[in-house]
Amino acid sequence: MKQALLIIDVQQKLVEDVYEKERLLVNINQVIQKAKEAKADIIFIRDKDVADGEGPGFEIHPKVNVPNDAEVFDKLATNAFYGTPLKTYLFEHEIGHLVVMGCETQHCIDSAVRTATITGFDVTLVGDGHSTLGSTTLSPEKVIAYHNEILHGHYNVDHFAVVRNTEEDLFKPNHDQYRS
Repeated sequence: MKQALLIIDVQQKLVEDVYEKERLLVNINQVIQKAKEAKADIIFIRDKDVADGEGPGFEIHPKVNVPNDAEVFDKLATNAFYGTPLKTYLFEHEIGHLVVMGCETQHCIDSAVRTATITGFDVTLVGDGHSTLGSTTLSPEKVIAYHNEILHGHYNVDHFAVVRNTEEDLFKPNHDQYRS
């Protein structure tokens, strides 16, 4: 099965204020290396709302080791699949498994994981590879913990999401344990 690493909204202006920024950046770079070793496609999604869609604040954070052959798609909505060529790209490249990480947990990460399973992909969410600013109701730690809990085992009949951490073998999918 072909795989892709999907890194969402790790743009300089957004990442500067997220919870445990440095840990997030280190984990993203570790997973990029794993993706390269697994010969997985690497795709970045940038949100045009960040820094008004221009300048250094809009660009992928400079501490992220972006491979030269990585794809970069820009979006105008919370959902990485809406109004972008992402779905077409994934189908054309026969991708069956997505490893997802980035920002912000309760918005773009949640919608990407759920949409991916609906669209026909198994998903591995990197549990220590997404972050948030938090909310008025929940601290960043609680937002992340909550989403790791509710998205682990999330399914849409045929396709599943699991949550695994950076040190695990993310590009060896284990979704079949959920299929009956």
